[in-house]
Amino acid sequence: MSSLAKARELLAEHPVVDGHNDLPWALRTQVAYDLDRRDIATDQSAHLHTDIPRLRAGGVGAQFWSVYVRTSLAGDAAVSACLEQIDVVQRLQRRYAGDLRPALTADDMAAARAEGRIASLMGAEGGHSIANSLATLRAFHRLGVRYMTLTHNDNTDWADSATDEPRHDGLSAFGEEVVREMNRMGMLVDLSHVAPATMRDALRVTEAPVIFSHSSARAVCDHPRNVPDDVLEALRTNGGVAMATFVASFVLPEAAAWDRRADENLRAHGLDPLDTTEPAMRLHRAFEAENPRPRPTVATVADHLDHMREVAGVDHIGLGGDFDGTAFLPDGLDSVAGYPALIAELLDRRWSAADIAKLTWHNAVRALRDAEAVARDLSARRGPSIATIA
Repeated sequence: MSSLAKARELLAEHPVVDGHNDLPWALRTQVAYDLDRRDIATDQSAHLHTDIPRLRAGGVGAQFWSVYVRTSLAGDAAVSACLEQIDVVQRLQRRYAGDLRPALTADDMAAARAEGRIASLMGAEGGHSIANSLATLRAFHRLGVRYMTLTHNDNTDWADSATDEPRHDGLSAFGEEVVREMNRMGMLVDLSHVAPATMRDALRVTEAPVIFSHSSARAVCDHPRNVPDDVLEALRTNGGVAMATFVASFVLPEAAAWDRRADENLRAHGLDPLDTTEPAMRLHRAFEAENPRPRPTVATVADHLDHMREVAGVDHIGLGGDFDGTAFLPDGLDSVAGYPALIAELLDRRWSAADIAKLTWHNAVRALRDAEAVARDLSARRGPSIATIA
C-alpha cells in the first residue's frame, strides 16, 4: 500500500481536527455573506481554499471556524462584526446540516465523527472582539465560541501581540482575569498571535490547557508568529496543544522575506497586506511574475512537526492550516484537501499510526475535554467575574 493510500486509511479512522479556518471572513469580503454565491457544497477552488467536497477529500473531521474581525474595527464595531461572523457559521451549519454538525463539546466532536459528519466549532481570533468586556466574552461563549485568540496582529488594551510594540510586558492584570474567566467557562485560551511574554504569562495563570490554533516552530523558522522552544516544552506540563500552520511565511524563512516585500507592494497600492480579495491577488501575481516566490512544500511543514514533536511531545501537537486566511500556502497543501499528502510525508518519516492519530484527532479533542473538566470545577467554586479593565 502506498503512503498516500495508508494516509487516507488513517484519516478515515482518525480525521483531522483543523484548529483554524478563515472561511467566514472570506465569505464576508468576497460575497458579503451571500451563501448562494459561494455554495460550499460545490467546488469553490476558483475562489476559496475550502468547500465540503475538499474537506471530505482532506479527511477533515472537525473544523474550528475563525470568527475573526480585523483590528481596525474596535469597540462596538468589533463586537458587531464578530456577531456577524458567528451568524454566518450558524447559517452554514443549518444550510449544510448533512455535512456539518454544530459542536460545543468534546462529546459533540466524537458524536459528529460517529455520524460521519464534520464537527463545526468556532474560535474568536483577537481579544479586541470583546471590547474589554467579560460579559461580552461570556455572551460569545453562550453563542458557541470555544476558543479565543488573545490578540491578533495588534496589541489589545490588556495583552501584547507578537507583531506589535510591547505595551504590557505580556498580560495586564485585566488580561490575567480574561484568562481566568475563560478557564471558568471552558473556553480554550489560544496563544497564536501573542507575544512570547504573553504566552508565558498565560501559561502561568491558566488552570486549563491552552492551544496555539495556527502557529509553527520558531526554532525552524524565526518568525514572531511561531512558538519558542521553551513555550513548546511548557505544554508538556500544561497539557496544551500547538497546532502547526501552513502559512508560507511562517514555515519557510525565505518566504517570510519575500512576503515582507509583497506586503509593501500592496501597501503602495493602498491595500491591506491581509487582503486576499481578487484585486489584491492580481497585484500579488504581478509582483510574483517579476519576483519569483520561494515555495515551501509538504516537507517544510513536516520539518516543523518533527521539531514540535521532539520538543513538546507527541501528545501536545496538532494541525491548524489557516486556510482562506492567507494568500500563500506550501506546494501540495494549497487547500483543505491536502492533509493526506502531509500524513503520507509523516508516514515516510516513520511516524507511527498511533502518533498520527494523536496529531490529527485525539490531542485537540482531549484538550477541549480537559478544559471542560476544569470549567466544571471552577464554576462550582466561583461565579462570573465582574472585573473591568479600569
